[in-house]
Parts: sequence; structure tokens; C-alpha cells
Amino acid sequence: MDWITGIQRALDYAEEHMAEEIVYETAAKQAYSSSFHFQRIFAMLCGYSFGDYIRMRRLTLAAEDLQRSKEKIADIAFRYGYDSPESFTRAFTRFHGVAPSAARRGGSVKSFSRLSVKLILSGGNTMDYRIEKKQAFQLVCKKKYVNKPQGDTATADISAFWNECTNDGTMQKLCKYARFDNLNGVLGVCFSKDMADSGFPYAIGAEYNGAPLDGEPLEIVGIPAQTYAVFECRGKMPDAFKKTYLQICSEFFPQSNYEYGSGVELEVYPSDNVDDPEYYCEIWIAVNEKK
Repeated sequence: MDWITGIQRALDYAEEHMAEEIVYETAAKQAYSSSFHFQRIFAMLCGYSFGDYIRMRRLTLAAEDLQRSKEKIADIAFRYGYDSPESFTRAFTRFHGVAPSAARRGGSVKSFSRLSVKLILSGGNTMDYRIEKKQAFQLVCKKKYVNKPQGDTATADISAFWNECTNDGTMQKLCKYARFDNLNGVLGVCFSKDMADSGFPYAIGAEYNGAPLDGEPLEIVGIPAQTYAVFECRGKMPDAFKKTYLQICSEFFPQSNYEYGSGVELEVYPSDNVDDPEYYCEIWIAVNEKK
């Protein structure tokens, strides 16, 4: 199944369940994807998150219900997933610019139309990648739980986390326990398999050299043996990362014989000179061959 068909199936599922609970994992399965990658790709392609799409569609449908029926505002609020009339009123007013009561009296409201995916002929681009099998290894790292992807592939939480680790001495501590002869850089590790509704674990670290941690506030995490698709990323960060990741999602996976694997992504940064227009790094994504 191609990505065009998959995302349309996911949208159809969401539309059919706007007045019910929408399970992100179920939506992602319509596109034969994990919840993490579905939400990440959706945000990159659409410019807003899947959650924002659902919210704006529900508020649009709620306005229609207010204007064409005499249902209680509370009943409409509960139908579209709000815990109370007050939370519904706040969200409705932010989106439409008028309160639900004013909308019922004929006030002007906004309409956010249903998405429909259409095929656009594209491609003809080249991507440098390789398939590499890597044995299990230990990661020495500092982990943080970050918010799930929105419209930007480099979330504010992740960017802030890198700044924090640079300024508080974490990078220097990591280098004491790191080996760079295999992966050749400091790693950003996304544990997408552990994604929840609110976010996912992200780590900054390096391959562990085995030295005792001596009480340092770092973690040792086992990364299992797996096959990776490794992509070259060239240019000033984070723009180069965004461009490369968009190509990976929209061009490589829909057309290749590989699919997302065990839910681990490695960003390999050989230096901190990320403002260099000639900067080079790599994106490693665990993959399986399509069956």
C-alpha cells in the first residue's frame, strides 16, 4: 500500500469517528505505520499535527450542530470529546472568535474543510543511503520525555534539550564514557516505539565504552541488533535535517522495499558546527524488509 492510499484511509477513519474516540494507533494502522511515524509524517506534509486536524474538524462540526439544531451546548461539547462545557467554550471561542451561544444566535463561524489526499507527480530526486546491519550496543545517555511531533520535525522540546545538555556540562560528561570508533559522533536517539498520546522518550548520548559511571546522572540503555537505513544529511541544521527527513518519508519509504522497523532512530552528529552550510550528519532508521 502506498502512502497516498494509507493517509487517505487514516483520514477516512478519523472522519467516521469525529463524534467518538479517535485512537491514534488505529488511525496509523490504516497507513500501515506506527503512531509515531504517522503523526510525524502527517505534520510534515500538512503543516499541522493530526491532533490539530481532529480538533479543527470537530470544532467545525460543532458549529454546524449549534446552528442547525437545538441541542444543549453541553451535549455537543461531550459529543466532540470535551470534558466540560467550559473547556468546550474556551476552545470554540479561540477557534471561531465567538462563543457557542453567539454562534447559535447566528454569529459568524469558521469552517475547516475535510482533507482529501490527491496524487501529485513528483520524484526524480536522488538520495544517498545505505543499508547497514549493526550489532547490539549500549548507549550512555541522558533521556528526556518530549512532546509528540507537531508541524516541525525538530520540536521545541528537543532543541531545548540539546541546548540544556550543551550548557550544563552533560556533553563533557558523556565524552568520558563514549567511544566514537563505530558511529563516529554524538547521538540523538528517538525511541518512537514508546510513544504515548503526549510524547516520547528522546536521548542524547553516545556508544558506551564500559567505564564505571562513578555516580554521574547518566543512563545506560541497551540498543538491540537491527538493520538500519542510513541517510546522508548535508547542510545547515536544522533545515537540512527537515529536508532530508521529508524526502525519507515522502520518497524513500513509499518506493523502497523497506518499512519502519523496531522504533529506534539515531541522529549521528560528528561535530557541533551545525551552522556550517557544508555540515554533514547521518540519520539511521531501523527498518525491516517489506513482506
